[in-house]
Amino acid sequence: MDLEVNLGIATSGGHQCIGYWGYGNPGTLAQLLKTSLREIANWELSFQFPDDGVLATISASGLESNADVWVKVSHDSLILGRESFGRVPFYWTQIDQVIWFASRLQLLLPLLPSPQVNLEGLYGYSCFSYIPTPLSPVQGIIALPAGREQLWNIEPSGNLLRTQSHQLLEWQEATAPITDEQEAIAGLQTLLKNAVERQITDIKGETVGVLLSGGLDSSIIAALLVHFGIKVQAYTLDFGDSGIPEYPYAEQVAQHLGIPLVKVDATPKTIRANLIPTIKALDLPFGDGVTVPLFLLHRAANQDTRIIFNGEGGDQLFAGWTNKPLIAASVYQAEHPENNQSFVDHYLQTFHRLWGFEAQIFQSPIYAQIKDINPREWLSRELDQTFTPSLLHRLRRASLMLKGAQNIHPRATNLAFAHGLQVRSPFCDLPLAQWTFSLSGDLFLQGACEKYILKRAVDSWLPTEIVWRQKRGMGVPLTSWCLKEWWHLLGIWLNSGTLEAEGRWQSDLPTRIARGNLGGTIWGRRIGEILWLLIVWQVWRSQVLGEPIENRSWNQPFWIPYPLWKYFQQ
Repeated sequence: MDLEVNLGIATSGGHQCIGYWGYGNPGTLAQLLKTSLREIANWELSFQFPDDGVLATISASGLESNADVWVKVSHDSLILGRESFGRVPFYWTQIDQVIWFASRLQLLLPLLPSPQVNLEGLYGYSCFSYIPTPLSPVQGIIALPAGREQLWNIEPSGNLLRTQSHQLLEWQEATAPITDEQEAIAGLQTLLKNAVERQITDIKGETVGVLLSGGLDSSIIAALLVHFGIKVQAYTLDFGDSGIPEYPYAEQVAQHLGIPLVKVDATPKTIRANLIPTIKALDLPFGDGVTVPLFLLHRAANQDTRIIFNGEGGDQLFAGWTNKPLIAASVYQAEHPENNQSFVDHYLQTFHRLWGFEAQIFQSPIYAQIKDINPREWLSRELDQTFTPSLLHRLRRASLMLKGAQNIHPRATNLAFAHGLQVRSPFCDLPLAQWTFSLSGDLFLQGACEKYILKRAVDSWLPTEIVWRQKRGMGVPLTSWCLKEWWHLLGIWLNSGTLEAEGRWQSDLPTRIARGNLGGTIWGRRIGEILWLLIVWQVWRSQVLGEPIENRSWNQPFWIPYPLWKYFQQ
């Protein structure tokens, strides 16, 4: 008796989809699909094979010509694909002879009898603050890497056969680089304008939002939108009295361009109140401190517009400030070949998370299971010298494929979609990105000046202080908040009894981090970043995965006022 391939898909607003393809009882599969839709409103169902073979596409920008993920089907094959910048995440799992796929991890969780944490994914999270693809935080669910297509065929026997995934393109260095600065400036100015122009073809008189930090990249996007006559409203963050204020630079840019600027409250009370909604919107645990502030920016923009622009991708494309330590490490390694630390190890250290501290952070049973995992393998393809022999291009390739495609872009899209927004990132422009690999490395970094050619290209578009000021990351004052306003909350979020019952992190880990006793590299701002990493995981596992919070204990220091606790530590 011949088996018939079944398919079903549900889509919502062009932002989300979940579906299946394979052998199974049609009624049972359709009911499972509907069960997974409990969090989706206004969904549309289809159980028909499409005439053109394209079952679904999702575009972060909302532009039909820019599909970020796609599903192609026939009666004997299934293709899941994802573009190279990684703007929209995509997941799949196999249950019996059926492939289930979805744009959100949470949509697949109801299909699993008892979702379990993937320890390799947890370990990756501890190293990077995001889960490296193709891992996910849940056993049995696979994340499709950016720039890949995954194909399944049906064998003559009737079994599903998963073939090797296909790489769609490589970020590859040109053999004859552009060295002339004036030629590079003229080419870059044209490509930047073209990248923005491609993103505004459907905008007819409406106002768009720009997430404006006052840094170079977001300011360039705002300037080009104004250049093309687009009505722009900008949004920037106000961290209150803590941290390094960035909004004066945003105000300077807004005044220069003549656009209104909305200042969004990101004080610790507001951050706390929006922690859980942010984690649910992100879908995965993203452990960077910028996530809740970005959630607040998107929420504010939702009141005024349906489209937001950002400057995400500029640092990855033009070799931003985080590359300097790696260049120094490469020079040192060349001068001291006897040093045992490899370049990949230096790259791992740039994430400033918990790689190298495994025995000090995980409980013994977990450490025994992860100690033989080599996180260098998660970086090997991205740092492959085959495609980018020179150091600057190798770092740019890795940054695009790791920090961009696995962290920055998917979280930006998830936050936008959670607020019903289309998100447009003009630096994620394929002609622009590929052209940058034709430039000589000297044009990216001259002396201590990073992103040199980008600054030269836009020098006349923005105030000199904005273009040439030294780059800093977003100044989220996590350490100050954790040791002051959130001190007592740490006793709830990172309760020692709960951590002990969870069985993953050592129960006294938060206390050791707060003391600055975990290691020589974790002090100052890193204390808050690591505590936040743990907070996000704890909220994610309870609010998304649905694990219980058990065995809260009073045997910890966070009930004592921080100044008094600190006094007794002396």
